[in-house]
Amino acid sequence: MTANLQQSMLEAIETELKRQVSRLDQPHTKPFHEMLMYHMGWTGEGAGAQAAGKRIRPLLTLLSVASVFDGNKEKKSNNMNWLHAVSIAASIELVHNFSLVHDDIQDNSELRRGRKTAWVKWGAPMAINVGDALFVIANQAALDLKEHYPADMVVRAASILNGCCLELTQGQYMDMSYEERTDLVIDDYWPMIGGKTSALLSACTQIGALIGYAQDEKIELYRLFGYHLGLAFQVQDDILGIWGDEALTGKSAASDLVEGKNSLPVLFGLEKNAEFAKGWRQGPILPNEVGAVAKLLETEGSKAYAEMKSEEETQKALGYLQQANPQGEAGAAILGLANMLLKRKQ
Repeated sequence: MTANLQQSMLEAIETELKRQVSRLDQPHTKPFHEMLMYHMGWTGEGAGAQAAGKRIRPLLTLLSVASVFDGNKEKKSNNMNWLHAVSIAASIELVHNFSLVHDDIQDNSELRRGRKTAWVKWGAPMAINVGDALFVIANQAALDLKEHYPADMVVRAASILNGCCLELTQGQYMDMSYEERTDLVIDDYWPMIGGKTSALLSACTQIGALIGYAQDEKIELYRLFGYHLGLAFQVQDDILGIWGDEALTGKSAASDLVEGKNSLPVLFGLEKNAEFAKGWRQGPILPNEVGAVAKLLETEGSKAYAEMKSEEETQKALGYLQQANPQGEAGAAILGLANMLLKRKQ
């Protein structure tokens, strides 16, 4: 049954995303609308499920809503369910995608999920506008909650989402500014990914619990679950950014090392101050050196350390989830999703 629930949610999310993006499907902006459709994975070469991504964030949002509803007997008699929350789930996915469009420009990434990025296809100025449109539509989608929820709850959900967006920019600032620094330590890493990755995942679970009519204590437990899941997810992404299979990830495994990203494995290697650190400080890594550098990092223990930290953060996340006591089919699905994220290969 759990797979059926998730499939129903994913179908509803996709329908809602297309409805929201269709705001630009007007006579004079059809090519603009097509740009958003392409980035979302629906049109163009290679369109399909892989190009669209897994929609983890909106799914996590709806599962959070449903897992609270299942245990909230006072609200079960109301004609309300996770379908009423699909607009905020779509909003969160649109925020995620706006950040991806801008990240690709800032990181000079030519591929996203195995396809040309928006800026490669249409130029950076137009791609910036695509990202801006996704951001605005995300805010419009969030306000669509007013059709099913009281005004104070809509405002609170929108406030959480907008606070998250500010944290995203803070995390991105740190990520980019760190590339120019040579004095970073592992303690500098956690605030950066707290904004860049955990902010949005914690917004998913926090907002989901809120509009599932959970009490404040439980909402906070859901938030902490999402936050620590985000930390584990980003550490796993760092691992894939160096040792991942490019055919699975759709991104070059060389990019993180060539671009000088101070990911967790790199910072561990720098603090170890051995052969990797010496080479890293001598200058940029060239594409033909990536294999040897990655192997050196693994030999010095960076990969094992990052895997250990990812596991630690996942166990923290699962601890908060257990305290929140999600109910029913959706509760079981959240647990399964969290475990899947740690074991992902792409």
